[in-house]
Parts: sequence; structure tokens; C-alpha cells
Amino acid sequence: MAKMMGPRFKMCRSLGVNVVGHPKAMDRAKQGTSRDARKLSEYGVQLLEKQRLRSYYGVLEKQFVRYVEKAFRAGSNPGPIILTSLEMRLDNIVYRMGFARSTRQARQMVNHGHFLINGQKVDRPSYALKEGDTITLKEKSRESKIFAENMAGNNFALPYLEMDIDNLTGTIIRKPTREELPIEINEQLIIEFYSR
Repeated sequence: MAKMMGPRFKMCRSLGVNVVGHPKAMDRAKQGTSRDARKLSEYGVQLLEKQRLRSYYGVLEKQFVRYVEKAFRAGSNPGPIILTSLEMRLDNIVYRMGFARSTRQARQMVNHGHFLINGQKVDRPSYALKEGDTITLKEKSRESKIFAENMAGNNFALPYLEMDIDNLTGTIIRKPTREELPIEINEQLIIEFYSR
């Protein structure tokens, strides 16, 4: 399975935003010449924004293009559709619910089959969740302390997710609105990039 494997902090500094959610990711960002300090062309600005969004969700180019094409087919305003589709991926929701400290860790946990979706085992990180879906940690996995430790340190309190920390489960109440997404992205630049 292909995945993004480069140095995470270096990628954050290069993109100019903390796409991995680690508090120390941007510590050395002010040193040297950052990409934001240089003059970028219109194409460069659009490309940078696309790379930022891909990095937030840990999606490779080929898969990202599929999300974009699907959004363009779906309606007249593809920007929010792309963001919602990426946000509703299983690996991302596992991260947002606090089972994992990062999207990378969440992807590994999903691959190892630690979660049930509505009682069924799902081990595909890109699995598209829907409103009303319940994510449950498998009984066998509850013995591992890492899940409880991660949930105790969870920074997210998102209105479209409902958590039951005692039972290590979470439910998707509804699809998120654009304003509720905890990412710094101008999706219009990405739409312009793919509309060339």
C-alpha cells in the first residue's frame, strides 16, 4: 500500500503550515528562507495549496485526483465537497475522535483491523463514512493502553462527532460544514488549479 513517508516536520516547514498537528512541527520554521517568503507565481500558490490539503489528510496524488474528479461531477461548488470527502475518511475520523495521535498512526491502526464500523470490521483507511456510522474499538484491542492514552490527550471537540470515552466508541452525527473543519485551506485555489 502506497503512503506518504517523508520527514513530517520538514514537510510542515516546507508547506508553511502544521499539517501533522504536532506542537513542535513548526519550531524551526522561522529559520532560513520559507516558501511563503519567496514570491510565488499564481500557479505556484495554487500548487502549494493543493499540496497542503493532500498533506493534511496524507493522500497521494492519484487518490487525491479521484476525490477532485468526483467533486467536480457532484455539483457546482466542488471545493466543500472535496474537503468533506477527505474529512469523512475512516483514518481521519479515527484521528479526530482521538484514538490516534496523528493521521499516520490512525492509518496504521485501521490497517491492523482495530476498528468496527456499525459492528463490521473495516481495515481500509480510505473507507468513506456516513452520517450515523458508529466506530467502535474491538474488544481485543481494548487491552492496549495506547487507545485510552490517546483519547485522554485528545485536543478535538468537533460538533459533528459524538464520543463515548468510557466505551471507546464514537458516532458521526452529521457531515461537517466547511467552517467546522480544523484545517487552514483556501479550497478555491485548488479548484482553480484543477480548472486550468
